[in-house]
Amino acid sequence: MRQAVMTAPGQIRLGDVPKPAPGPDEVLLKIVRIGVCGSDVHVFHGRHPYTSYPVVQGHEFSAVIEEVGEAVEGLSPGMKVTAMPQIVCGRCGPCRRGDYHICDHLKVQGFQAPGCAQQWFVTAADKIVRLPDGFTFEQGALVEPAAVAVHAVARAGNLAGRNVAVLGAGPIGNLVAQVARAEGADVLATDVSDFRLELVRRCGIAHASNARNESLDEAAARAFGEVGFDVALECAGAEPAVDAAIRAIAKGGLLVVVGVFGEKPRVDLGLVQDRELKLVGTLMYRREDYQRAIELIEAGAILTDPLDTGHFPMRDYEAAYDFIERQSDRSMKVFIDVS
Repeated sequence: MRQAVMTAPGQIRLGDVPKPAPGPDEVLLKIVRIGVCGSDVHVFHGRHPYTSYPVVQGHEFSAVIEEVGEAVEGLSPGMKVTAMPQIVCGRCGPCRRGDYHICDHLKVQGFQAPGCAQQWFVTAADKIVRLPDGFTFEQGALVEPAAVAVHAVARAGNLAGRNVAVLGAGPIGNLVAQVARAEGADVLATDVSDFRLELVRRCGIAHASNARNESLDEAAARAFGEVGFDVALECAGAEPAVDAAIRAIAKGGLLVVVGVFGEKPRVDLGLVQDRELKLVGTLMYRREDYQRAIELIEAGAILTDPLDTGHFPMRDYEAAYDFIERQSDRSMKVFIDVS
């Protein structure tokens, strides 16, 4: 079978390797679509601190079950599925209390363990998440980033009737804004890209603002009036966005840190203290986040078509990264068509 291996930053080698076979508690998947994630791009540029080379990427995907192990129940060939990419120990404190997504020994397929950038892929049966029959394979590959958004929004608590600012309208920021809206919030999305702001409007977000042209204070006043907002989700991974949120959010407000920071940001903790703000982190997801993401996509509460930027066949895997680089802010979700 064909397999794509990133041998070094910026270098992907396609080769033939034996088709794997599932063990008793495993499932063999025929991979159909792989989504290229922002973290994948960091690996491509050699900027991911927790990934070494060579590495087989791929953790956002949709597939069809090809074969199941002899001990597997409830799954059968032909089912449309995706799978959670976390490998956890099950023994540490976070795992024992149910927070396996922040396992002390967490490994993620596509980064610290081999991912699914190959025609067939074996994974544990308990990682499988079944997709609705009516899902497109593109929707299936977007369940993973949508689950990131679901988990991040849940970290903010009940958002029904609340004013929320989402800073950053890239793929994750767009999905976070859509999930927050689906959970009952009035949402303001900000970015420095007019293209991404137009997409977030197409996805049903009522308020959008270009941070180059309008301060967050001004945008919040326009969107929400004097009340402002008391929840912010930082999805840009940028110090100016964090700083703007801390200064503009209502006293006693909650800031959820969603974005991945390439450099350590400077945070005005004196202002955090003085305004009695709450800073909350978020990482990945649990199974219930996958299920909620599927529910929202199936119900049309999360729109996925506007995020589809382009497709590349597996033989052009490296060209997909070049395309993302050239497109810059006009690239949202690029897919690898494996089969």
